[in-house]
Amino acid sequence: MLPRSTGELHLTPLHGILQLRPSFSYLDKADAKHREREAANEAGDSSQDEAEEDVKQITVRFSRPESEQARQRRVQSYEFLQKKHAEEPWVHLHYYGLRDSRSEHERQYLLCQGSSGVENTELVKSPSEYLMMLMPPSQEEEKDKPVAPSNVLSMAQLRTLPLADQIKILMKNVKVMPFANLMSLLGPSIDSVAVLRGIQKVAMLVQGNWVVKSDILYPKDSSSPHSGVPAEVLCRGRDFVMWKFTQNRWVVRKEVAAVTKLCAEDVKDFLEHMAVVRINKGWEFILPYDGEFIKKHPDVVQRQHMLWTGIQAKLEKVYNLVKETMPKKPDGQSGPVGLVSGDQRVQVAKRQAQQNHALLERELQRRKEQLRASSVLPAVRIKEEPVSEEGEEEEERGAEDEQPMDTSPGGGLHSRLANGLPAARAAGGDSFNGHPPSGSAGTPVARELRAFVEATFQRQFVLTLSELKRLFNLHLASLPPGHMLFSGISDRMLQDTVLAAGCKQILVPFPPQTAASPDEQKVFALWESGDMSDQHRQVLLEIFSKNYRVRRNMIQSRLTQECGEDLSKQEVDKVLKDCCVSYGGMWYLKGTVQS
Repeated sequence: MLPRSTGELHLTPLHGILQLRPSFSYLDKADAKHREREAANEAGDSSQDEAEEDVKQITVRFSRPESEQARQRRVQSYEFLQKKHAEEPWVHLHYYGLRDSRSEHERQYLLCQGSSGVENTELVKSPSEYLMMLMPPSQEEEKDKPVAPSNVLSMAQLRTLPLADQIKILMKNVKVMPFANLMSLLGPSIDSVAVLRGIQKVAMLVQGNWVVKSDILYPKDSSSPHSGVPAEVLCRGRDFVMWKFTQNRWVVRKEVAAVTKLCAEDVKDFLEHMAVVRINKGWEFILPYDGEFIKKHPDVVQRQHMLWTGIQAKLEKVYNLVKETMPKKPDGQSGPVGLVSGDQRVQVAKRQAQQNHALLERELQRRKEQLRASSVLPAVRIKEEPVSEEGEEEEERGAEDEQPMDTSPGGGLHSRLANGLPAARAAGGDSFNGHPPSGSAGTPVARELRAFVEATFQRQFVLTLSELKRLFNLHLASLPPGHMLFSGISDRMLQDTVLAAGCKQILVPFPPQTAASPDEQKVFALWESGDMSDQHRQVLLEIFSKNYRVRRNMIQSRLTQECGEDLSKQEVDKVLKDCCVSYGGMWYLKGTVQS
């Protein structure tokens, strides 16, 4: 009600609703009188016909019992509802006019009695309180809520669960988490000792961070959505990935797939749980090493180390792994279990260099004597240079470091080390200890290098020199300390071995504005492998020796022209997959595309 004089708005709550229905009973009485008059007029005729009517047979029928379904239909019918309305008792009301005093008295209840708004405490509410008054929570809805949370769970609902369930749900959804972040999510009132006790039941310690256990993500009787592999095999493969990250910051997906024999999708799922991909390097652990937790909880670290030792023994037995000797931590260093920092690698390299110094000196003297006694190259002067401590440190660092080496021209390591050679040796031309590498083609080192090159190009038919050096450094990292390949391999020796292994250098015409480094512009390809695709591959490589990028229809027409009309689409797809990559609708040789 809005009075015009004051401009005030008065809101009056409704406590009930009364329905007023019209009554036309006087019309029913008129109809009844009309029917009675018609019946009186027809009474005379009907009395004469009664005597003449014959006796009629009457059939008695008994009604069947009403079913529940029929009763429901009858109750919901319009006739039944009308009957119920008719049976409803009437309530007689007295009407008072607009000017009546009683009407005026009742109308005053619609207006506010106070002059100020202080007394209206019901209207002074916060938005949340007003919303609660409009829509109060139902007790039945609270009872119907599930006890176990769904995949999307609010923190308020999460904190109503027991502590063990909170930790399990958080780790299952996040998968990798530092302990400090876990404590902040659980709240300041939670005891850290209880959290430590609970986290060890559902997660493992990797580089100072907690990674959820494999059996939590892959429970028993489940299987892979990609390959259908049972949960036991998935857990074993994921444990292998976690264990590799306890050894190093980097993991290569192809190496994991080769060991676990799982499909690429499953291995990718494992890595995405705990790592991020880095171009031309591999997968790096997603979180930095948490040294603060390692220093603060040495008892937990020791317990986790014992668990990882047991897992490592099981993995070595299942996958037939060569037992890796883990470097011991120096005194005063507090690194993660199975993870060696850069400073620790230097210290280990120094100790091993000192231990192997005598062996290296004897090997150097033996080679000098062999070269002096040889009459094949009498005019060649042997470059005699001492094995410096810095050179030994760099050699041992290259042998022990399992991370992929950055071989870019601007890298700091490349300025001091070239494929394992110290800068003092690599700067003196392409020779090794004063003699060309071709003169040592029959040595064990050359045979080992030749075997590596041949095996690599059988798997990847096209490689740049930069990618080949990266793969060679990964190969060095997998070899035991003291292997003959650690003696030093120059870039020239590596390239000569590639050409001697049946490969050719493809002079790809890179564009003038290319960002590729000199090593990335040196492209080598396997020319003859002995299979049926040699001819197709040679035609494709000749195309790319004149073009930096090519369309597929051009490759298709050239292959058809050189190899005949019977060339199938599967054969074209195979040679493209072996040698090329597609980018922006064009095809490039592997390693040459610059996105």
